[in-house]
Amino acid sequence: MQRNTTIVVLTIFLICLGTLIATAQTDEQRIKDVITSAYVNGIQNAGSVQDIDTGFHPSFELITLGKDSSTVSLLPIYTWREMVRQSKEAGKTPAVKTECKFLSIDITGAAAVAKIELYREGKLIFTDYLSLYKFREGWRIVSKIFHRH
Repeated sequence: MQRNTTIVVLTIFLICLGTLIATAQTDEQRIKDVITSAYVNGIQNAGSVQDIDTGFHPSFELITLGKDSSTVSLLPIYTWREMVRQSKEAGKTPAVKTECKFLSIDITGAAAVAKIELYREGKLIFTDYLSLYKFREGWRIVSKIFHRH
């Protein structure tokens, strides 16, 4: 009797564990999809403005370190988006596409951080740290810091 109970409890535990792992993998893939669509293709490769709007939260800010290494500047998404839109209208799209390598994605509940590298023509140009939150409509990028190589 005790053996049967142990088997049932272990089976339930393994099913729950499997469900948690599957959910985490699904969230990880959704985060990769949002970053690829909105950021890499949308921003870096002057893609769809609609994809930018879908993947970035309206409160998003790009945080840049000042040249003096003691100040920061903020660039809101609406300004960055407008720069992409104007470049597209002027026919100034990147001649060489930016490619992304995902180094890590750390998810805790509805919060996540992704570390990625961006390459052009095989050359590393940026290491980015993107923060995301999971909203009712899905994962959205809320901030970014980076290192330029």
